[in-house]
Amino acid sequence: MGIFTRFRDIISSNMNAMLDRAEDPQKLLKLMIREMEDTLVELKASCAGVMANSKKVQRQLDNAHARAKSWGEKAALAVTKGRDDLAREALLEKRKYSERTETLEREILELQGIVDSYQDDIRQLEEKLGTAREKQRLLTERHIRARKKIRAQQDIRRMDGAETLLKFEQFENRIERMEAEAELVNYGRNRAMEQAFDELMVDDEIEDQLKVLKSSLDKGSEEAV
Repeated sequence: MGIFTRFRDIISSNMNAMLDRAEDPQKLLKLMIREMEDTLVELKASCAGVMANSKKVQRQLDNAHARAKSWGEKAALAVTKGRDDLAREALLEKRKYSERTETLEREILELQGIVDSYQDDIRQLEEKLGTAREKQRLLTERHIRARKKIRAQQDIRRMDGAETLLKFEQFENRIERMEAEAELVNYGRNRAMEQAFDELMVDDEIEDQLKVLKSSLDKGSEEAV
């Protein structure tokens, strides 16, 4: 397929319709971008070649103008010297180079038209390539978001599964056992402290009763005397 045929096919193609019909839009878009890039490189190379040729023709034109002018001056000099024969020869040379300049000027105009056409094609292709790259970026972002969403949904389903709930329940039971064991440890220590205080209170009560008993016995002994 020639460069111009590929270019026209790319420019006239409906990118959105092609992507909508494609089984793998990302893959198709990647191929389209690669094709556009390759075509763009060829267009620029061809344009550069025509521009180089145009410069070459311009140099030839400048030379032809200079030669025509030079022969015109020589013809005038020959006339002033009375050499009509040389003047005729010089005028023939001048006409030859004048005709050459006309041909070269037409060629330059044609080449400039080709360069303008190439540059217009390059601009159109660059615009379409930019659109394709933007679509590729958006599709990539959508693909990433979709993958993240799928992963999140999968995680949610795993969290809702019976096995996960069982693990949570087992973990909760383990924590409850640890809390109960901690309470038992504190209970034993608190119970020992309470018992010690109870014993102190019992000791004080016995001492009080002993005092009362002694006081009662002492009073009875005094009354007997």
